[in-house]
Amino acid sequence: MSDDLRDLYQEVILDHSKRPRNFHAMPGADRKAEGYNPLCGDRETVFLDLDGDVLKDVSFQGAGCAISTASASMMTESVKGKTRAEADALFARFHALITGEGDGGDPELGKLAVFSGVREYPVRVKCATLPWHTLKAALSGEAAPVSTESEGPAAESGGAQ
Repeated sequence: MSDDLRDLYQEVILDHSKRPRNFHAMPGADRKAEGYNPLCGDRETVFLDLDGDVLKDVSFQGAGCAISTASASMMTESVKGKTRAEADALFARFHALITGEGDGGDPELGKLAVFSGVREYPVRVKCATLPWHTLKAALSGEAAPVSTESEGPAAESGGAQ
């Protein structure tokens, strides 16, 4: 990755971490789930307003590192208006990107490709995926909080799943 591209990616991530989009509670949410990354201390709650199978509105609240906050912000923008199946497919593409199984050239990722550099820092992969796992829990109606440690170390560090 060129230095100019790396700088641009860092700018986008910093912008979303300093000014996160869709950062608010949603009192009338149809679903919500909580996520926690004990390694970094990230805590996030994802709220969903569903219209049948469509994610009509998505928001989040919480506190986390720049990667986690930016990932949550960009995730909410990316999945709003999508069906559950489309959101699941985007999660799979995103997960492949940051674990090194995919590349930033996937056109379906759009702006999410800025996270391609995260794979160079395996400890940050859990930070980037926390909001996505929390979204999946909300879609599934899971009541128990999601923890990045409940999946085992191989699940998020690019190892076998």
